[in-house]
Amino acid sequence: MSALVYFSSRSGNTARFVERLELPTFRIPRDPDGVMPAPTTPYVLVTPTFADGEGRGAVPKQVIRFLNAPERRAGLRGVIAGGNRNFGATYALAGEVISRKCNVPVLYRFELAGTDTDIARVKAGLDKFWRTECLITA
Repeated sequence: MSALVYFSSRSGNTARFVERLELPTFRIPRDPDGVMPAPTTPYVLVTPTFADGEGRGAVPKQVIRFLNAPERRAGLRGVIAGGNRNFGATYALAGEVISRKCNVPVLYRFELAGTDTDIARVKAGLDKFWRTECLITA
């Protein structure tokens, strides 16, 4: 199994979600001048969505900065997106944007800090995903 790279805002919802997964992680710093993680193995990105009513700004700026480096983007294998269903069509939109731009699958969407069911599904899904990923990249 490989790692998760995640970004979490001040609300901490994404951080709480990722912590409950109990998997190896790298955190993208909130501080714009913070040192970016440099994963050396394939990873799945976990990100919240920051969209206005029109869907603009869905991907957090720090996540864009992280993915703009080709050496970091090269390890991206999938994305898991958080959001709030109250925002309708923009719910977890960051995942769709990253999926299209980086040509990786959206593996899961969760609301706020996720539920116990979300955690169980993501753990099982990631286990299966990494076993499949190893078979197709070997």
